[in-house]
Amino acid sequence: MRRIFCLALTVLGILLARSPARAQQGAAQAETGHTLTGVIRRHSDFRSRFFAYGRDLLVYLPPDYNRHSNARYPVLYLHDGQNVFDAATSPISKQEWQADETAERLIAAGTIEPLIIVGIGNAGARRMAEYTPTRDAKYGGGEADAYGRLLAEEVKPFIDRTYRTRRDAANTGLGGSSLGGLVTLYCGLKCPRTFGKLAVVSPSIWWDKRFIVRQVEGLTAKTRQRVWLDMGTQEGGRDDWQSSLDDARALRDALLAKGWRLDGDLKYVEAAGAIHSETAWAARFGDVLRFLFPRK
Repeated sequence: MRRIFCLALTVLGILLARSPARAQQGAAQAETGHTLTGVIRRHSDFRSRFFAYGRDLLVYLPPDYNRHSNARYPVLYLHDGQNVFDAATSPISKQEWQADETAERLIAAGTIEPLIIVGIGNAGARRMAEYTPTRDAKYGGGEADAYGRLLAEEVKPFIDRTYRTRRDAANTGLGGSSLGGLVTLYCGLKCPRTFGKLAVVSPSIWWDKRFIVRQVEGLTAKTRQRVWLDMGTQEGGRDDWQSSLDDARALRDALLAKGWRLDGDLKYVEAAGAIHSETAWAARFGDVLRFLFPRK
């Protein structure tokens, strides 16, 4: 079932709608079904030298961004940008991460640092290819190296030029779920000087016989990255619940063996009763933010 879920995401082309600022929301969103909160800017059809097609970038700005002209902010980059902020653009039963609502609430409460969140639109039918590190005889894939270069060499420099960001790795996060969780850890470990915080949510550890576990085991030294890793206890369908948890525990143990400290620079969560869905990820996204971007 978890493989079917990942495959389903690859066959849907997503068309993002224009994001209004706070003052332009309300009635307009009610008419279109959009669920955006706060100031979210859209950069349409962002082009790359690594791919022949473009993708949209959605950029959430914290509430005080326009009030403090000199302030700089940490940044969290999230894959599957169609699902991050807006139920109207999500292909999965109109579910979303509610990243904008959660960030607004936690920033207002003083629980997390004000931060910028960038939703990077997936490539629809090319999603599986971009989000996987190796080629599978049945599913294809294997373009994660090119996708990682898109992130590190093109998307991040563009965001750093366009917005007031803190550019160092300690203030730069990367995150995603399912195949997005897989590509987060893969690209993150290859670029530890670019991405210092990793949100590895319900990752597709099963890909290529646990390739990602072997990647961690093959590290010559522990990186200085802060890692969130989780898995729901009911992911993948009834027949796969235990195998999903076994995969997550194997990845956790590989990280621990390399020197990550549980509840130090590694947070591991088994979400009781949680399935493989945007709604489940939205429910624990606040915990992800509190761990990776706590108020200093």
